[in-house]
Amino acid sequence: MEAQNYANHRQFVPIYHVVLFSLLVLTLIGGGVNLYESWGDHQRLYSASLILVLTVGVLILSFLCRIFALKAQDRAIRAEENLRHFVLTGKLLDSRLGPLQIVALRFAADAEFPTLAHEAAEKSLAPNDIKKAIKTWRADFYRV
Repeated sequence: MEAQNYANHRQFVPIYHVVLFSLLVLTLIGGGVNLYESWGDHQRLYSASLILVLTVGVLILSFLCRIFALKAQDRAIRAEENLRHFVLTGKLLDSRLGPLQIVALRFAADAEFPTLAHEAAEKSLAPNDIKKAIKTWRADFYRV
């Protein structure tokens, strides 16, 4: 497996990000066209509107499933990084650190983690800036 770094750490899942999203957008467009074409025909109007409503529902569901999985994972990462900071320093993470900052800090190796966490809290570093400041990258291949 290729070494992970700032340039390649984002996960791209083609079947989710391209195939599923494309199918849903095409179905949404087709459902809209079908509803428009069925507007005068009361016999087809119910089916056409149902297809469109279900497509919108599945589109919303696909986004929510992704968001919910990431939220749960971010919560676990916050707990793991808080424990790691406590093991390394004897103190919990600074309460000024936001969830996304803590998630970004997970890539820092143990040697630079406490210093970078302190700097991120003091300077209110953005998550991208935290990742760019990491010298020794600690890979995370299990991110959703």
